[in-house]
Amino acid sequence: MNRRTILTAGAGATAALALGAGAAPASALGRAGSGKAAGGTRTAALLHRWFADTYRSIEAMHTDFGLATDKVDVSGSKPERSVQTSPTNIGCGMWSTVAAAGLGVISRRTMHNRLAGAVSAVEKLHRAHGFWLNWYDASTGDVLTEWPETGDEVRPFLSSVDNAWLVTGLRIAADADPSLRPRVEKLLADADWSFFYTPFDEDDPAQNPGQLHGGYWTDDDTFTSHWYGSLNTEPRMASYLGIGDGSLPGEHYWHTFRTMVPENEQEQKPEGEYVTVDGVRLFRGHYTYRGRKLVPSWGGSMFEALMVPLFVPEAEWSPKAWGLTHKRYIRSHIEHGLEEEKYGYWGFSPANIPAGGYSEYGVDAIGMTVDGYESKGVVTPHASFLAMQYEPAESVSNLLKIAEDFGAYHKGLGFRDSVDVRKGTVSDYMLALDQGMVAAGLAQVLRPGLLQRPFRTGGFDRRVRPLLAKEDFGIA
Repeated sequence: MNRRTILTAGAGATAALALGAGAAPASALGRAGSGKAAGGTRTAALLHRWFADTYRSIEAMHTDFGLATDKVDVSGSKPERSVQTSPTNIGCGMWSTVAAAGLGVISRRTMHNRLAGAVSAVEKLHRAHGFWLNWYDASTGDVLTEWPETGDEVRPFLSSVDNAWLVTGLRIAADADPSLRPRVEKLLADADWSFFYTPFDEDDPAQNPGQLHGGYWTDDDTFTSHWYGSLNTEPRMASYLGIGDGSLPGEHYWHTFRTMVPENEQEQKPEGEYVTVDGVRLFRGHYTYRGRKLVPSWGGSMFEALMVPLFVPEAEWSPKAWGLTHKRYIRSHIEHGLEEEKYGYWGFSPANIPAGGYSEYGVDAIGMTVDGYESKGVVTPHASFLAMQYEPAESVSNLLKIAEDFGAYHKGLGFRDSVDVRKGTVSDYMLALDQGMVAAGLAQVLRPGLLQRPFRTGGFDRRVRPLLAKEDFGIA
Protein backbone atom coordinates (compact mmCIF):
# COMPACT_ATOMS: atom_id res chain seq x y z
CA MET A 1 0.00 0.00 0.00
CA ASN A 2 1.02 3.57 -0.50
CA ARG A 3 1.63 5.12 2.89
CA ARG A 4 1.19 8.73 3.87
CA THR A 5 3.97 10.72 5.47
CA ILE A 6 3.11 12.57 8.64
CA LEU A 7 5.42 15.52 9.05
CA THR A 8 6.47 16.83 12.41
CA ALA A 9 5.49 20.49 12.16
CA GLY A 10 7.78 22.80 14.02
CA ALA A 11 7.84 22.40 17.24
CA GLY A 12 -16.50 -0.18 22.33
CA ALA A 13 -19.70 -0.86 22.51
CA THR A 14 -19.43 -4.22 20.75
CA ALA A 15 -22.20 -6.53 19.66
CA ALA A 16 -22.33 -10.27 20.27
CA LEU A 17 -24.35 -12.45 17.93
CA ALA A 18 -25.90 -15.88 18.18
CA LEU A 19 -24.18 -18.12 15.66
CA GLY A 20 -24.66 -21.52 17.20
CA ALA A 21 -22.41 -23.56 19.43
CA GLY A 22 -19.42 -21.74 20.83
CA ALA A 23 -20.59 -18.31 19.74
CA ALA A 24 -21.20 -15.33 21.95
CA PRO A 25 -24.77 -14.71 23.09
CA ALA A 26 -27.16 -12.60 21.03
CA SER A 27 -27.26 -8.88 21.77
CA ALA A 28 -28.49 -5.54 20.59
CA LEU A 29 -27.14 -5.96 17.09
CA GLY A 30 -30.57 -7.39 16.38
CA ARG A 31 -31.60 -3.81 15.66
CA ALA A 32 -29.62 -4.05 12.44
CA GLY A 33 -32.19 -6.61 11.34
CA SER A 34 -35.86 -6.46 12.23
CA GLY A 35 -35.24 -5.10 15.72
CA LYS A 36 -36.39 -8.42 17.18
CA ALA A 37 -34.42 -11.49 18.21
CA ALA A 38 -35.15 -13.17 14.89
CA GLY A 39 -33.84 -10.11 13.07
CA GLY A 40 -30.64 -10.31 15.09
CA THR A 41 -30.21 -13.95 14.15
CA ARG A 42 -30.75 -13.15 10.47
CA THR A 43 -28.22 -10.36 10.71
CA ALA A 44 -25.76 -12.71 12.39
CA ALA A 45 -26.18 -15.20 9.56
CA LEU A 46 -25.64 -12.45 7.01
CA LEU A 47 -22.46 -11.25 8.71
CA HIS A 48 -21.19 -14.79 9.04
CA ARG A 49 -21.72 -15.32 5.30
CA TRP A 50 -19.93 -12.06 4.58
CA PHE A 51 -17.01 -13.26 6.71
CA ALA A 52 -16.87 -16.69 5.06
CA ASP A 53 -16.83 -15.14 1.59
CA THR A 54 -14.23 -12.56 2.60
CA TYR A 55 -12.00 -15.29 3.95
CA ARG A 56 -12.28 -17.12 0.63
CA SER A 57 -10.84 -14.04 -1.05
CA ILE A 58 -7.98 -14.08 1.46
CA GLU A 59 -7.43 -17.77 0.76
CA ALA A 60 -7.27 -16.90 -2.95
CA MET A 61 -4.53 -14.37 -2.18
CA HIS A 62 -2.27 -16.94 -0.54
CA THR A 63 0.60 -18.52 -2.46
CA ASP A 64 2.04 -22.00 -1.95
CA PHE A 65 4.94 -20.28 -0.18
CA GLY A 66 2.47 -19.39 2.58
CA LEU A 67 2.06 -15.62 2.22
CA ALA A 68 -0.91 -13.45 1.28
CA THR A 69 -0.30 -11.29 -1.78
CA ASP A 70 -1.08 -7.58 -1.91
CA LYS A 71 -4.28 -7.95 -3.96
CA VAL A 72 -6.32 -10.04 -6.35
CA ASP A 73 -7.96 -9.05 -9.63
CA VAL A 74 -11.49 -10.47 -9.67
CA SER A 75 -12.50 -9.26 -13.12
CA GLY A 76 -11.81 -12.61 -14.78
CA SER A 77 -13.14 -16.12 -14.38
CA LYS A 78 -10.93 -16.70 -11.33
CA PRO A 79 -9.00 -14.39 -8.98
CA GLU A 80 -5.56 -13.39 -10.24
CA ARG A 81 -2.98 -12.72 -7.54
CA SER A 82 -0.43 -9.92 -7.59
CA VAL A 83 3.25 -10.81 -7.35
CA GLN A 84 4.08 -8.56 -4.41
CA THR A 85 3.38 -8.75 -0.72
CA SER A 86 4.24 -6.54 2.24
CA PRO A 87 4.51 -7.02 6.01
CA THR A 88 0.98 -5.59 6.35
CA ASN A 89 -0.44 -8.09 3.86
CA ILE A 90 1.22 -10.98 5.68
CA GLY A 91 -0.15 -9.84 9.04
CA CYS A 92 -3.64 -9.51 7.57
CA GLY A 93 -3.49 -13.08 6.36
CA MET A 94 -2.52 -14.33 9.80
CA TRP A 95 -5.20 -12.59 11.84
CA SER A 96 -7.86 -13.44 9.24
CA THR A 97 -6.96 -17.12 9.57
CA VAL A 98 -7.25 -16.94 13.36
CA ALA A 99 -10.63 -15.23 13.00
CA ALA A 100 -11.78 -17.89 10.52
CA ALA A 101 -11.05 -20.63 13.03
CA GLY A 102 -12.66 -18.68 15.86
CA LEU A 103 -15.84 -18.27 13.81
CA GLY A 104 -15.92 -21.91 12.70
CA VAL A 105 -15.20 -21.22 9.02
CA ILE A 106 -12.09 -23.43 9.13
CA SER A 107 -10.97 -26.12 11.58
CA ARG A 108 -8.31 -25.66 14.22
CA ARG A 109 -6.10 -28.10 12.31
CA THR A 110 -6.43 -26.03 9.15
CA MET A 111 -5.67 -22.91 11.15
CA HIS A 112 -2.51 -24.49 12.54
CA ASN A 113 -1.32 -25.64 9.13
CA ARG A 114 -1.85 -22.23 7.56
CA LEU A 115 -0.31 -20.28 10.41
CA ALA A 116 2.66 -22.65 10.58
CA GLY A 117 3.16 -22.21 6.84
CA ALA A 118 3.03 -18.43 7.16
CA VAL A 119 5.46 -18.41 10.10
CA SER A 120 7.83 -20.67 8.15
CA ALA A 121 7.71 -18.25 5.23
CA VAL A 122 8.32 -15.24 7.47
CA GLU A 123 11.31 -17.01 9.01
CA LYS A 124 12.85 -17.21 5.53
CA LEU A 125 12.37 -13.54 4.63
CA HIS A 126 15.39 -11.25 4.58
CA ARG A 127 15.40 -8.77 7.47
CA ALA A 128 17.46 -5.81 8.55
CA HIS A 129 17.80 -4.39 12.08
CA GLY A 130 15.27 -6.99 13.25
CA PHE A 131 12.50 -5.80 10.90
CA TRP A 132 11.07 -6.85 7.57
CA LEU A 133 11.48 -5.03 4.27
CA ASN A 134 8.45 -3.52 2.63
CA TRP A 135 8.11 -5.64 -0.52
CA TYR A 136 8.71 -9.29 -1.28
CA ASP A 137 7.73 -11.74 -3.97
CA ALA A 138 4.87 -13.59 -2.30
CA SER A 139 5.65 -16.84 -4.14
CA THR A 140 9.39 -17.02 -3.40
CA GLY A 141 10.07 -14.66 -0.52
CA ASP A 142 12.69 -12.81 -2.55
CA VAL A 143 13.11 -9.10 -1.84
CA LEU A 144 11.62 -7.11 -4.71
CA THR A 145 13.99 -4.75 -6.49
CA GLU A 146 11.60 -3.89 -9.34
CA TRP A 147 7.89 -3.18 -9.15
CA PRO A 148 6.18 -6.10 -10.95
CA GLU A 149 3.58 -3.99 -12.71
CA THR A 150 5.88 -1.26 -14.06
CA GLY A 151 9.51 -2.32 -13.73
CA ASP A 152 10.22 0.72 -11.57
CA GLU A 153 13.00 0.42 -9.01
CA VAL A 154 11.98 -0.60 -5.50
CA ARG A 155 14.40 0.66 -2.88
CA PRO A 156 14.79 -1.60 0.18
CA PHE A 157 12.82 0.05 2.97
CA LEU A 158 11.85 -0.75 6.55
CA SER A 159 8.44 0.78 7.32
CA SER A 160 7.62 1.22 10.99
CA VAL A 161 3.86 1.07 10.46
CA ASP A 162 3.89 -1.90 8.07
CA ASN A 163 6.11 -3.84 10.44
CA ALA A 164 3.61 -3.08 13.20
CA TRP A 165 0.88 -4.92 11.31
CA LEU A 166 3.09 -7.95 10.72
CA VAL A 167 4.03 -8.03 14.41
CA THR A 168 0.32 -7.74 15.23
CA GLY A 169 -0.44 -10.75 13.05
CA LEU A 170 2.41 -12.76 14.56
CA ARG A 171 1.25 -11.99 18.11
CA ILE A 172 -2.29 -13.04 17.26
CA ALA A 173 -1.02 -16.24 15.66
CA ALA A 174 1.08 -17.11 18.71
CA ASP A 175 -1.85 -16.44 21.02
CA ALA A 176 -4.19 -18.64 19.00
CA ASP A 177 -1.73 -21.50 18.50
CA PRO A 178 0.60 -22.00 21.50
CA SER A 179 2.74 -24.45 19.51
CA LEU A 180 3.95 -21.51 17.43
CA ARG A 181 4.87 -19.27 20.37
CA PRO A 182 8.57 -20.23 20.64
CA ARG A 183 9.09 -19.56 16.92
CA VAL A 184 7.23 -16.25 17.04
CA GLU A 185 9.08 -15.15 20.16
CA LYS A 186 12.37 -15.87 18.38
CA LEU A 187 11.24 -13.83 15.37
CA LEU A 188 10.25 -10.89 17.54
CA ALA A 189 13.28 -10.97 19.83
CA ASP A 190 15.21 -8.62 17.54
CA ALA A 191 12.29 -6.36 16.59
CA ASP A 192 13.28 -3.48 18.87
CA TRP A 193 11.04 -0.46 18.24
CA SER A 194 13.62 1.91 19.66
CA PHE A 195 15.39 1.55 16.31
CA PHE A 196 12.78 3.88 14.77
CA TYR A 197 12.54 6.17 17.80
CA THR A 198 14.05 9.64 18.19
CA PRO A 199 14.10 10.63 21.88
CA PHE A 200 12.64 14.00 22.76
CA ASP A 201 14.95 17.00 23.17
CA GLU A 202 13.23 20.16 24.32
CA ASP A 203 16.07 22.24 22.86
CA ASP A 204 15.38 20.91 19.35
CA PRO A 205 11.93 19.28 19.24
CA ALA A 206 11.69 19.58 15.44
CA GLN A 207 14.58 17.17 14.94
CA ASN A 208 14.17 15.28 18.22
CA PRO A 209 10.39 15.00 18.65
CA GLY A 210 10.07 11.86 20.77
CA GLN A 211 8.32 10.11 17.88
CA LEU A 212 8.86 7.23 15.45
CA HIS A 213 10.47 7.70 12.06
CA GLY A 214 8.31 6.64 9.13
CA GLY A 215 11.01 4.22 8.07
CA TYR A 216 14.58 3.47 7.08
CA TRP A 217 16.29 2.99 3.72
CA THR A 218 18.70 0.07 3.96
CA ASP A 219 20.58 0.85 0.73
CA ASP A 220 22.08 4.05 2.10
CA ASP A 221 21.38 3.56 5.83
CA THR A 222 19.21 6.64 6.26
CA PHE A 223 15.95 7.29 8.08
CA THR A 224 13.08 9.11 6.45
CA SER A 225 13.04 12.85 7.08
CA HIS A 226 9.60 12.62 8.67
CA TRP A 227 8.27 11.14 11.87
CA TYR A 228 4.79 9.81 12.54
CA GLY A 229 3.54 12.72 14.58
CA SER A 230 -0.25 12.47 14.51
CA LEU A 231 -1.69 10.35 17.31
CA ASN A 232 -5.03 9.43 15.73
CA THR A 233 -3.52 7.51 12.82
CA GLU A 234 -2.70 3.86 12.21
CA PRO A 235 1.05 4.17 13.12
CA ARG A 236 0.01 4.37 16.77
CA MET A 237 -0.11 0.56 16.62
CA ALA A 238 3.69 0.60 16.39
CA SER A 239 3.77 2.98 19.36
CA TYR A 240 1.54 0.68 21.42
CA LEU A 241 3.60 -2.38 20.52
CA GLY A 242 6.84 -0.65 21.52
CA ILE A 243 5.43 0.74 24.75
CA GLY A 244 3.86 -2.62 25.51
CA ASP A 245 7.09 -4.58 25.11
CA GLY A 246 9.16 -1.95 26.92
CA SER A 247 11.32 -0.90 23.95
CA LEU A 248 9.72 2.56 23.91
CA PRO A 249 9.17 4.83 26.92
CA GLY A 250 5.61 5.65 27.92
CA GLU A 251 6.32 9.36 27.43
CA HIS A 252 6.43 8.72 23.66
CA TYR A 253 2.63 8.49 23.70
CA TRP A 254 2.36 12.07 25.02
CA HIS A 255 4.80 13.43 22.44
CA THR A 256 2.41 12.66 19.57
CA PHE A 257 -0.04 15.33 18.40
CA ARG A 258 -3.77 15.38 19.20
CA THR A 259 -3.76 18.35 16.83
CA MET A 260 -0.92 20.55 15.75
CA VAL A 261 -0.36 23.56 17.95
CA PRO A 262 -2.59 26.53 17.03
CA GLU A 263 0.29 28.45 15.41
CA ASN A 264 0.88 25.70 12.81
CA GLU A 265 -0.96 25.66 9.50
CA GLN A 266 -3.57 22.91 9.51
CA GLU A 267 -7.12 22.17 8.36
CA GLN A 268 -8.73 24.28 11.08
CA LYS A 269 -7.50 26.22 14.06
CA PRO A 270 -7.88 23.86 16.98
CA GLU A 271 -9.43 24.61 20.32
CA GLY A 272 -7.71 23.36 23.45
CA GLU A 273 -5.11 24.11 26.05
CA TYR A 274 -1.59 23.24 27.09
CA VAL A 275 -1.39 20.63 29.82
CA THR A 276 1.32 18.55 31.46
CA VAL A 277 0.85 14.78 31.74
CA ASP A 278 3.49 12.47 33.19
CA GLY A 279 5.91 15.37 33.04
CA VAL A 280 5.31 16.01 29.33
CA ARG A 281 3.85 19.33 28.20
CA LEU A 282 1.47 18.93 25.27
CA PHE A 283 -1.29 20.78 23.49
CA ARG A 284 -4.61 19.07 24.25
CA GLY A 285 -6.37 20.15 21.10
CA HIS A 286 -9.47 19.13 19.17
CA TYR A 287 -11.41 20.08 16.05
CA THR A 288 -15.12 20.78 15.71
CA TYR A 289 -17.00 19.39 12.72
CA ARG A 290 -20.75 19.91 12.30
CA GLY A 291 -20.93 20.90 15.97
CA ARG A 292 -19.07 17.78 17.06
CA LYS A 293 -15.77 17.88 18.99
CA LEU A 294 -13.25 15.20 18.01
CA VAL A 295 -9.56 14.46 17.59
CA PRO A 296 -8.64 14.60 13.90
CA SER A 297 -6.56 12.09 11.99
CA TRP A 298 -3.95 13.18 9.46
CA GLY A 299 -6.09 12.96 6.33
CA GLY A 300 -9.64 12.28 7.54
CA SER A 301 -9.87 8.63 6.48
CA MET A 302 -11.59 5.84 8.35
CA PHE A 303 -8.75 3.38 8.63
CA GLU A 304 -6.37 5.92 10.17
CA ALA A 305 -8.67 6.30 13.15
CA LEU A 306 -10.36 2.91 13.41
CA MET A 307 -7.98 0.14 12.37
CA VAL A 308 -6.08 0.11 15.66
CA PRO A 309 -9.17 -0.40 17.90
CA LEU A 310 -9.90 -3.64 16.09
CA PHE A 311 -7.05 -4.97 18.23
CA VAL A 312 -6.45 -2.56 21.12
CA PRO A 313 -9.59 -1.86 23.22
CA GLU A 314 -9.13 1.90 23.23
CA ALA A 315 -12.79 2.77 23.76
CA GLU A 316 -13.05 0.41 26.73
CA TRP A 317 -9.85 1.64 28.37
CA SER A 318 -10.53 5.30 27.58
CA PRO A 319 -14.32 5.72 27.26
CA LYS A 320 -14.46 9.50 27.68
CA ALA A 321 -11.59 10.18 25.29
CA TRP A 322 -10.96 7.50 22.68
CA GLY A 323 -14.47 6.11 23.07
CA LEU A 324 -16.04 9.48 22.30
CA THR A 325 -13.78 10.45 19.43
CA HIS A 326 -14.22 7.07 17.67
CA LYS A 327 -18.01 7.40 17.67
CA ARG A 328 -17.91 11.05 16.60
CA TYR A 329 -15.45 10.27 13.84
CA ILE A 330 -17.83 7.67 12.43
CA ARG A 331 -20.79 10.02 12.75
CA SER A 332 -18.80 12.58 10.79
CA HIS A 333 -18.33 10.12 7.94
CA ILE A 334 -22.01 9.23 7.98
CA GLU A 335 -23.16 12.84 7.88
CA HIS A 336 -20.57 13.81 5.27
CA GLY A 337 -21.82 11.12 2.91
CA LEU A 338 -25.54 11.33 3.57
CA GLU A 339 -26.14 14.99 4.46
CA GLU A 340 -23.21 17.14 3.40
CA GLU A 341 -22.42 15.57 0.00
CA LYS A 342 -25.72 13.70 -0.36
CA TYR A 343 -24.07 10.68 -1.94
CA GLY A 344 -26.57 8.34 -0.33
CA TYR A 345 -23.68 6.25 1.05
CA TRP A 346 -20.77 6.79 3.44
CA GLY A 347 -17.38 5.46 4.54
CA PHE A 348 -14.20 6.84 2.98
CA SER A 349 -10.74 5.36 3.32
CA PRO A 350 -7.60 4.72 1.22
CA ALA A 351 -8.41 2.06 -1.36
CA ASN A 352 -8.20 0.98 -4.95
CA ILE A 353 -9.47 3.60 -7.40
CA PRO A 354 -12.50 2.06 -9.15
CA ALA A 355 -10.97 2.94 -12.53
CA GLY A 356 -7.56 1.54 -11.48
CA GLY A 357 -4.67 2.56 -9.21
CA TYR A 358 -4.68 3.50 -5.55
CA SER A 359 -5.69 6.69 -3.75
CA GLU A 360 -6.58 8.13 -0.37
CA TYR A 361 -10.21 9.01 0.38
CA GLY A 362 -11.57 10.65 3.50
CA VAL A 363 -13.46 13.55 5.03
CA ASP A 364 -11.08 16.46 4.57
CA ALA A 365 -12.52 18.51 7.45
CA ILE A 366 -11.54 15.91 10.09
CA GLY A 367 -7.94 15.58 8.92
CA MET A 368 -5.11 17.84 10.04
CA THR A 369 -3.30 18.33 6.74
CA VAL A 370 -4.57 21.27 4.71
CA ASP A 371 -4.53 19.18 1.53
CA GLY A 372 -6.24 16.23 3.19
CA TYR A 373 -8.07 13.32 1.69
CA GLU A 374 -11.30 14.18 -0.11
CA SER A 375 -14.18 11.74 -0.49
CA LYS A 376 -14.62 12.31 -4.26
CA GLY A 377 -17.75 10.18 -4.23
CA VAL A 378 -15.77 6.97 -3.68
CA VAL A 379 -17.03 4.77 -0.84
CA THR A 380 -14.94 1.93 0.49
CA PRO A 381 -16.79 -1.02 2.06
CA HIS A 382 -14.03 -1.77 4.54
CA ALA A 383 -14.77 1.59 6.19
CA SER A 384 -18.22 0.37 7.22
CA PHE A 385 -16.73 -2.78 8.70
CA LEU A 386 -14.34 -0.64 10.75
CA ALA A 387 -17.34 1.27 12.06
CA MET A 388 -19.49 -1.78 12.70
CA GLN A 389 -18.51 -2.44 16.32
CA TYR A 390 -19.70 1.09 17.19
CA GLU A 391 -22.58 1.65 14.72
CA PRO A 392 -23.79 -1.83 13.73
CA ALA A 393 -27.21 -0.97 12.32
CA GLU A 394 -26.06 1.90 10.13
CA SER A 395 -23.00 -0.02 8.96
CA VAL A 396 -24.99 -3.06 7.85
CA SER A 397 -27.61 -0.87 6.18
CA ASN A 398 -24.94 1.06 4.27
CA LEU A 399 -23.27 -2.12 3.07
CA LEU A 400 -26.54 -3.68 1.93
CA LYS A 401 -27.27 -0.58 -0.13
CA ILE A 402 -23.79 -0.59 -1.65
CA ALA A 403 -24.15 -4.25 -2.58
CA GLU A 404 -27.67 -3.93 -4.00
CA ASP A 405 -27.31 -0.64 -5.85
CA PHE A 406 -23.92 -1.25 -7.47
CA GLY A 407 -23.39 -5.00 -7.53
CA ALA A 408 -20.32 -4.42 -5.38
CA TYR A 409 -20.59 -7.78 -3.62
CA HIS A 410 -18.71 -10.49 -5.49
CA LYS A 411 -20.51 -13.75 -4.74
CA GLY A 412 -18.24 -16.14 -2.88
CA LEU A 413 -15.47 -13.58 -2.30
CA GLY A 414 -17.02 -10.59 -0.55
CA PHE A 415 -17.07 -6.88 -1.23
CA ARG A 416 -14.99 -5.38 -3.98
CA ASP A 417 -12.60 -2.70 -2.84
CA SER A 418 -14.38 0.54 -3.74
CA VAL A 419 -17.32 2.12 -5.55
CA ASP A 420 -17.58 5.50 -7.26
CA VAL A 421 -21.20 6.18 -6.38
CA ARG A 422 -21.44 9.15 -8.76
CA LYS A 423 -20.25 7.21 -11.81
CA GLY A 424 -21.53 3.81 -10.73
CA THR A 425 -18.13 2.17 -11.30
CA VAL A 426 -16.89 -0.65 -9.08
CA SER A 427 -13.31 -1.76 -8.45
CA ASP A 428 -12.07 -4.96 -10.07
CA TYR A 429 -9.76 -5.59 -7.13
CA MET A 430 -9.71 -6.83 -3.58
CA LEU A 431 -6.77 -5.73 -1.44
CA ALA A 432 -5.33 -7.85 1.34
CA LEU A 433 -5.17 -4.87 3.69
CA ASP A 434 -8.79 -3.94 3.14
CA GLN A 435 -10.09 -7.52 3.24
CA GLY A 436 -8.05 -8.02 6.39
CA MET A 437 -9.82 -5.07 7.98
CA VAL A 438 -13.17 -6.49 6.87
CA ALA A 439 -12.31 -9.84 8.45
CA ALA A 440 -11.12 -8.25 11.71
CA GLY A 441 -14.11 -5.92 11.86
CA LEU A 442 -16.53 -8.81 11.46
CA ALA A 443 -14.65 -10.88 14.02
CA GLN A 444 -14.94 -8.05 16.54
CA VAL A 445 -18.70 -7.94 16.04
CA LEU A 446 -19.37 -11.67 15.79
CA ARG A 447 -17.01 -12.71 18.58
CA PRO A 448 -15.89 -9.63 20.51
CA GLY A 449 -12.32 -9.68 21.75
CA LEU A 450 -11.21 -12.69 19.69
CA LEU A 451 -8.33 -10.82 18.06
CA GLN A 452 -7.74 -8.53 21.03
CA ARG A 453 -6.56 -11.15 23.51
CA PRO A 454 -2.79 -10.66 23.09
CA PHE A 455 -3.25 -6.89 23.49
CA ARG A 456 -5.16 -7.01 26.77
CA THR A 457 -2.53 -8.68 28.97
CA GLY A 458 1.15 -8.40 29.82
CA GLY A 459 2.86 -5.18 28.84
CA PHE A 460 -0.26 -3.82 27.18
CA ASP A 461 -2.17 -4.11 30.42
CA ARG A 462 0.73 -2.79 32.54
CA ARG A 463 2.01 0.00 30.30
CA VAL A 464 -0.48 0.93 27.57
CA ARG A 465 -3.75 0.73 29.49
CA PRO A 466 -2.64 3.24 32.19
CA LEU A 467 -1.74 5.77 29.49
CA LEU A 468 -5.14 5.49 27.86
CA ALA A 469 -6.82 5.76 31.25
CA LYS A 470 -5.11 9.14 31.72
CA GLU A 471 -6.08 10.41 28.26
CA ASP A 472 -8.40 13.39 28.19
CA PHE A 473 -9.03 14.95 24.80
CA GLY A 474 -11.09 17.74 26.35
CA ILE A 475 -14.14 16.78 24.27
CA ALA A 476 -16.43 15.27 26.88
